[in-house]
Amino acid sequence: MYAVVETGAKQYKVSAGDTLAVELLDAEVGKTVTLDKVLLVSNDDQVVVGTPVVPGATVVADVVKHVRG
Repeated sequence: MYAVVETGAKQYKVSAGDTLAVELLDAEVGKTVTLDKVLLVSNDDQVVVGTPVVPGATVVADVVKHVRG
């Protein structure tokens, strides 16, 4: 299963267990964020493409650290 999400005006393909470096998020380290701009969801052989987003779909992510530069 994977999804394509938009955050910081960029799109990312994400799966369970992935670690991503994204633009600034307004969340503290150790907290979770919910990304609700899900553009596509693929589960086994079923793909749902949003127009522009998939209704009701969210991705929950943990903030691991903040870096600069």
